[in-house]
Amino acid sequence: MGSVKVENVAKEYDLGRTRVPALRGVSLEVEPGEFMAVVGPSGSGKSTLLNLIGCLDRPTSGRVLIGGEDVARLDDDTLSDLRARTIGFIFQTFNLIPVLSALENVEFPLLFGGNHHRQGRERARRALEEVGLKDFGDHRPDELSGGQRQRVAVARALVTDPALVLADEPTANLDSATGGAIIDLMLEINRRDGTTFIFSTHDAQVMSHAQRVVRLADGRIVG
Repeated sequence: MGSVKVENVAKEYDLGRTRVPALRGVSLEVEPGEFMAVVGPSGSGKSTLLNLIGCLDRPTSGRVLIGGEDVARLDDDTLSDLRARTIGFIFQTFNLIPVLSALENVEFPLLFGGNHHRQGRERARRALEEVGLKDFGDHRPDELSGGQRQRVAVARALVTDPALVLADEPTANLDSATGGAIIDLMLEINRRDGTTFIFSTHDAQVMSHAQRVVRLADGRIVG
């Protein structure tokens, strides 16, 4: 289910009376279990590509297939279910909910999947333990370091057992040592569980560990 196929995808946005192209005919295949980096300068289309793969947006033209399923054919409820079951998201700014504890933040995605509260809480505890934060479940985000917050974000992305994880600049706000530890954690999960990882990144550490690096410029794959 972790396979991704992008077929001749274009994406344009309206900016006043102007149509601004973000992607121009991108085609890409990602095999299940890949650890892949998408790189390029700001404005090259990296985040747009991840948003399309993550079913957060729809292409202007072309097709995006997740696990062989054309996501453009799905209604909003089915797309939401696909995201909840199949895709985990990790963001540069962590996107944790400030008023919730680390444990509650990790548990949050499970609340939409019909999980019994006790079962969801136990899964969240196991996910926190997996990222090395067993004793930090009661801490709120402002009581954690940047690296710890990103580990909570990793745990939240993984708690639903997704086949695919999309990470948008996940090490950008971390020092090199902490960023390296986060990369090592995700590599371990990739190797152990076969989870597919796709990164948008400028980080040379991520690129050096990626099985494949795809370069974008001006909305096109280059090189």
